[in-house]
Amino acid sequence: MIKHTEKPMNQSSAVESEGARRATGDSTAGAATGTPVRPDPEVPAKRQRRQYTAAYKKQILEEADRCIDSRQIGAMLRREGLYLSNLTTWRRQREAGTLAGLKPRKRGPKAQPVDPMKKQVEALQRENRRLNEELRKAEIIIDVQKKVSELLGNPLSPKPDGGKR
Repeated sequence: MIKHTEKPMNQSSAVESEGARRATGDSTAGAATGTPVRPDPEVPAKRQRRQYTAAYKKQILEEADRCIDSRQIGAMLRREGLYLSNLTTWRRQREAGTLAGLKPRKRGPKAQPVDPMKKQVEALQRENRRLNEELRKAEIIIDVQKKVSELLGNPLSPKPDGGKR
């Protein structure tokens, strides 16, 4: 049978372990004791898209054109934090001759111009639906009145002018 023995913990090891717990658990304790405070490891939910000005794109394209070999272009891209696909896209836009292509595009759905006739047609259709519903209700009321009149023995007689008012 193996016996588990507990070692008596000396005072210095208890302080070290207590300090170690504070350093990982509480960031303010590290600042008080002189140990470096760790940055917050939380990753932001979504990184914001980078947008480049037309002047910056033009400057990068000119610098890339001055490069003699691909190693220089690679070094320039690493220094600027860009990808080769950025450079390729910007070159195509420059060759197409579109200065607007060098400006960042606005993302999302495009705004549709408002047609005044369309608004008027929609308003008239809403009014038509409302009036049809009122007519349907009035016809139901008239039918109920006719049935009640017949049940009471007072049939409604048609008017001499053909039933029209």
